[in-house]
Amino acid sequence: MREGIKTAAFAAVALVLSVVAALRQPEAATPRILSDQGELFYPNFRDPAAVRSIEILDYDEATATARPFKVAFERGRWVIASHHNYPVEAADRMARTAAALLDLRKDGVVSDSAEQHGRYGVIDPLDTKVTTLVGRGKRVTLRDRHGAVLADFVFGKPVEGKPGYRYVRVPGQKRTYAVKTDADPSARFADWVEGGLLRLSAASIRKIAVHRYQIDELAGRLTHVRSVTVTREGGQWKASGEEPVNITAAQALASALSGLRAVDVRPKPPTLAEDLRAGKIALTLEAALSLRQRGFFLTPGGRLLANAGEVTVETDQDVIYTLRFGEVSGSADPRAADGAIGDNRFLLLTARAAKEAAEPLARSLNDRFAGWYYVITNADYRTLTLQTATPLRGK
Repeated sequence: MREGIKTAAFAAVALVLSVVAALRQPEAATPRILSDQGELFYPNFRDPAAVRSIEILDYDEATATARPFKVAFERGRWVIASHHNYPVEAADRMARTAAALLDLRKDGVVSDSAEQHGRYGVIDPLDTKVTTLVGRGKRVTLRDRHGAVLADFVFGKPVEGKPGYRYVRVPGQKRTYAVKTDADPSARFADWVEGGLLRLSAASIRKIAVHRYQIDELAGRLTHVRSVTVTREGGQWKASGEEPVNITAAQALASALSGLRAVDVRPKPPTLAEDLRAGKIALTLEAALSLRQRGFFLTPGGRLLANAGEVTVETDQDVIYTLRFGEVSGSADPRAADGAIGDNRFLLLTARAAKEAAEPLARSLNDRFAGWYYVITNADYRTLTLQTATPLRGK
């Protein structure tokens, strides 16, 4: 009898313990580190049209500097706010960038350790408490019209062995995720503007003249002038004096002109911009100082010169472009093809009509060019001024 009572008591206790264990740790319980796997990063961010600014902070380990970049919707248009409110020309990039970040999910949890952030490249570039110069990621922040954060990420390295995946972390949180995404918001000015700065096609070019010279500022004249002019007639390139032309070099020059891309800009003084729109420049102290700082000079007779030469381009639309090359800008993109800090160069653009019918087009181009000093890469500058290994003259 007593043995039966004992057995019943043990069975009851075992049953109670089983129930308690089941309540405290269900059979299907998820480990804590996997608690949010598969969830959206920002479930309340569902409308890409709500985005009114995107801030991108990209860290360059080679120079140990963070480059801030910001695009914002201001006064009815998208502008590159970090670059003097230059208009965004790649109109669909903002929409594509916002849409790509809209549905990011926490596909796989990688680590809950802050010590591992450098390994995955997700250290916040704004984090001043971390002293290491390596392992910092790209921070991307989307805000609405009130400045409230819609989404905020630190993008890290690609995931090893998993194409299409990147390490991602939310700033202020320790957890690192592996996320399937092709989103890679660019902090490069050139990616947000049109590639064809001149808005012409290589096939439309019928004449190119390259002028290299030095400026004698005291005498107010040019020295060591060297010029090469090539024309295209019937699909064939010819040099001045009917000399043969290296077809490959001529085509490369025309292609460089049609695909010319700005990598940065600086604003001109408003009065100088208005003068350039009108086709003439008043010799004021403000204009002279602004031009000289970028390597351009205005003669007493009103001629505009450049200390690194110039190129004129005539198209079959009867528009003549003048590209004037100034000083080294001091703002190079170390990821650019030429790769050297400080190699980027100022470019001043103007356009004029060769015939009356072309005046509306020339005027619209000047309206666009007048307000800005453009910056181009050293590689483009060398190509356009014939400083490459392939000579233009000769077959």
